[in-house]
Amino acid sequence: MGRAKAIKTLAVAVTIISSLIVPADAQIGQKGGGYRGPPTEDHPKIDEKAYKAALDRIPEPSKKYDPWGVARPTEPAKSAK
Repeated sequence: MGRAKAIKTLAVAVTIISSLIVPADAQIGQKGGGYRGPPTEDHPKIDEKAYKAALDRIPEPSKKYDPWGVARPTEPAKSAK
């Protein structure tokens, strides 16, 4: 009876340890694998002067945009006297 309990305990321990190892193995097994260092900056540099000039060319709207305009009435409701 003691041997059966020891085998059962060993089986439970192996199951627990393997359930902890499998997720870690899934992360390591990615394409290329392992740590590659910090990400590199491959995008082109932004020309600040050109950016500001482009912003200045955008015309100012004559009427201010109200994103909630369709959700509420434009004029307040009149109260009944």
